[in-house]
Amino acid sequence: MVAMRRELDDARPGATEPAQLLLVEDDEGDAILVQELLTDAAPHLHVTRVGTLRAAEETLPGGLDCVLLDLGLPDSIGLEGVERLRRAAPDAAVVVLTGDDDEHRGVAALSSGAQDYLAKGAVDGPVLARAIRYAIERRRAERSQQELLQARLAARENARLERGLLPTALVRDPRLELTTGYRPGRRRALLGGDFYDAVELDDGTLHVIIGDVSGHGPDEAALGACLRIAWRALTLARRPHEETLALLQQMLEHERHAPDMFATLCVVEAAPDRRSGELFLAGHPPPVLVDGRGLRSLEVEHVSPPLGFVDPGRWRGNAVAFDGDWGLLLYTDGLIEGRVGAGTERLGTGRLVELLARHGRTPQAYLDRPGPLLDELVEEVEGLHGGELTDDLAMVLVTCGAAS
Repeated sequence: MVAMRRELDDARPGATEPAQLLLVEDDEGDAILVQELLTDAAPHLHVTRVGTLRAAEETLPGGLDCVLLDLGLPDSIGLEGVERLRRAAPDAAVVVLTGDDDEHRGVAALSSGAQDYLAKGAVDGPVLARAIRYAIERRRAERSQQELLQARLAARENARLERGLLPTALVRDPRLELTTGYRPGRRRALLGGDFYDAVELDDGTLHVIIGDVSGHGPDEAALGACLRIAWRALTLARRPHEETLALLQQMLEHERHAPDMFATLCVVEAAPDRRSGELFLAGHPPPVLVDGRGLRSLEVEHVSPPLGFVDPGRWRGNAVAFDGDWGLLLYTDGLIEGRVGAGTERLGTGRLVELLARHGRTPQAYLDRPGPLLDELVEEVEGLHGGELTDDLAMVLVTCGAAS
């Protein structure tokens, strides 16, 4: 029965997979005995031996799967060795093999991070080989659980940031449709600092914002969420654009964690009749408009510096006129800063308009299929770039047609 159980153990996955073992043992006789036991019971193990803990630390991590550790070494006594090895090679399994058959010390060794605790006089070759194999698999399972937990935490954090950066628009007008797109640069797990929002007031006035905080990561995303939420609150409170933008400038200066952080903004207001509006730019690329007069990038006279550089003084808007049905694309610079070919030439606003023109020069084309249009646009931009874009990009396509 015992022999059959051992055969079943050896038949399990991982039983004969090559593995790297570091034996930390200063006693020459014990070291030879351990190596002989493993030569017969675990020929798949490649054993390297050192006599001190310092030599072990210098050898690690080095792709080792397991460390077989004696607790009585010239430069380490007791569980200090376990703790030092865990710091030197956190991914490697640690099995304590010592002459001290003390149950309390064994429990303490496991609490310190070891995967098993064995007494030298109580093991033979198969038992030692099985303990090493199980320790390696146990450590792999622990790492998998840690990675799964980290992935779940990252997903929750990403969801919180997404709710802050990419909210549900407060728009009721049946003539309007908002289609949005967001893509982190190089498909990072976490969102960057790009954000957008849209609010329709009780009088029918539509306000849309898109912004870009410099840099990438959770700090930038958190700052972007703060700016977006503040903008929505001030807009719902019907504060003038000039006052709102000045307050956002103050908020960025107080909330940023580095003095060189800045943010660009594009804010659009559309009158209740949807025939006119006003555009404010703070270091941000202008939107692309398609209406009865064709497809074009909006020409603007007044552009303020990005938030966080200098006090812009008086914020000045630009009048916008809409002719018939229309579509307005707001975007962050990640969409136009990708390369064109192998050189250093960038896409730019001019070539962006050319790409959009391929999908139709009339508003109806944008009213009929706004979602696929944005997806196709990003695919074309990435094709010209030669791969995934390095910067985050956000897009908001506002379309206005006859009420259904």
